[in-house]
Amino acid sequence: MLNYAVIFLIVALLAGVLGFGVIAGTAATIAKVCFVVFLVLFIASLLRGKRT
Repeated sequence: MLNYAVIFLIVALLAGVLGFGVIAGTAATIAKVCFVVFLVLFIASLLRGKRT
């Protein structure tokens, strides 16, 4: 599960960079939402991994 969280974080970072810098409007909003969602999933996965 941690592997998926890392992959999703990388995808969210790429989407964020493309959304904030090049693509305007709706794509930027979607990138921001994806970035936040995947960041939360990444942090939750890190915390869950430390418990087991």
